[in-house]
Amino acid sequence: MNRNLRQYSYWIFLSTVIGLLAGFSASIFLILLELATKAREQNLNFIYFLPVAGFLIGLLYHHYGKGAERGNNLILDEIHNPKKIIPFRMTPFVLLGSVLTHLTGGSAGREGAIVQMGASLADQLPKFFKIKKEERKILLVAGVGAGFGAGIGTPIAGIIFGMEVLYVGRLKLFAFAECTVASFTAYYVTRFLHAPHTVYTHIAVPKITFLSVFSTLAAGAAFGLAVLSFITLTHVIEKTYRKLISFNPLKPLIGGVILVLFYHLEGSYRYTGLGIPLIKDAMIFQSSLRDPVFKLLFSAITIGSGFKGGEFIPLVFIGTTLGSFLSTLIFGGAGFLSALGFAAVFAGAANTPIACTVMAMEIFGYKIGFFAMLACFTSYYLSGHHSIYSTQPIGKRIKLRQVTFFR
Repeated sequence: MNRNLRQYSYWIFLSTVIGLLAGFSASIFLILLELATKAREQNLNFIYFLPVAGFLIGLLYHHYGKGAERGNNLILDEIHNPKKIIPFRMTPFVLLGSVLTHLTGGSAGREGAIVQMGASLADQLPKFFKIKKEERKILLVAGVGAGFGAGIGTPIAGIIFGMEVLYVGRLKLFAFAECTVASFTAYYVTRFLHAPHTVYTHIAVPKITFLSVFSTLAAGAAFGLAVLSFITLTHVIEKTYRKLISFNPLKPLIGGVILVLFYHLEGSYRYTGLGIPLIKDAMIFQSSLRDPVFKLLFSAITIGSGFKGGEFIPLVFIGTTLGSFLSTLIFGGAGFLSALGFAAVFAGAANTPIACTVMAMEIFGYKIGFFAMLACFTSYYLSGHHSIYSTQPIGKRIKLRQVTFFR
C-alpha cells in the first residue's frame, strides 16, 4: 500500500510539473501573440515582411530544427513508438516562429503551437527523473492535454483531447489521471497569469425538434466537406513544395510572396492573423460565403508553406463563418450554427469529436452539448480518415478502452 501511495504521489507530482510548465509557456505565448497582433493591426505594412519572416523561420528550422519542424507529428510518433526525447528547442522555435508569423500577417493559429510546447517541455522530465522509456508516453499525453486545455481555456476538453488524438476512430483512456492533473494545473496557471483567453458571446440554443436536429446534421455535413477541402488543399501545397523545392527555407519565402499578393488582390486584409474579431462577429451577424472560402485558402497556403502557429483557430474561423453563412439557408440562427461550426470543423480535422463536443460545452454552455455532439460526429464521419496530423494512426471506430491511472 505504501509503495502504491508513493507511486501515485510521484505521478501526481510529475503531472503537476507538466501542468505548471505548459501553463507558464502558454501564458507567455498568448501574451506575446496578443502584442504581435496589436502591432500588426496598427501598422499593416508589417504584412509586406511576411516573405522575409518565412525565410527566417525556414532557415532557423533548416539549420537547427533537427526534427522539431515536424511539430505535432513528431509528438504523435514518440507517443506510439518512443525513441528519442523531443528536443527542448521545439519550445522556443515554435514560439518565435508563431509570433513572427502573426506579426507579419500569416493566416495561422496558436493552440497547435501551445500543444507542441506543452509536450516538448513534458518530455524534458526524463533528464531529471527516473522515467522508463514506455512511461514517456504518459508524460507526452499529459503534455498534449495540458497544452490544449491551457491554450483554449477548456481544461476538461484538454483531458480528453490528450487521449483521443492518439488514434483515428478510437478513444483509448490512457493516463487519464495524469491528463486531469496536468490540464487543470495548466489552465489555472494561465488564469493566475492573466493569459488573454478569448471570451465568446452567449449562444441561444433551440429546443430539440426534428427541424433543429435536421439542421444540425446538414450543417455537420457541410463542416465535414470544409474539413476535406482544407486538408486536401494543405497537403497538395505541401507535396508541391516537396516536389519542386529542395531548399526548405524557400518554401515559406515563396508562400509569403503568394500570400502578400493574394492579400493585396483581395483588398480587405481581414483574413490575416487569427481573425478573432471576425469569429465573434459571425456569432452575431450573418457571414458571407467568401469568409470561410478565403480563410481556407489563405490558411492552407500559410500552413502548407511551413509557417508556424497551428491549424486550430483557422479551422475555428472556417467553421464559425461557414455556420453563420448557413443560417441564411437552414434553421438555427447565426449564433447557434456558428458555435456548432466552431467545434465541428476541428473535430473532423483532428478526429477528436468527443473532445470538441466537451470544448463546445465549456465555451458555450452545457445546453449545446447534444447538438455539438451531432455536428462533431457528422463532420468526423464525413471527413473520413483524413487528418491534419499525418502520423495519426487509424483505428476501426470510436472504442472505449480500460482507464489507466498512474503507472
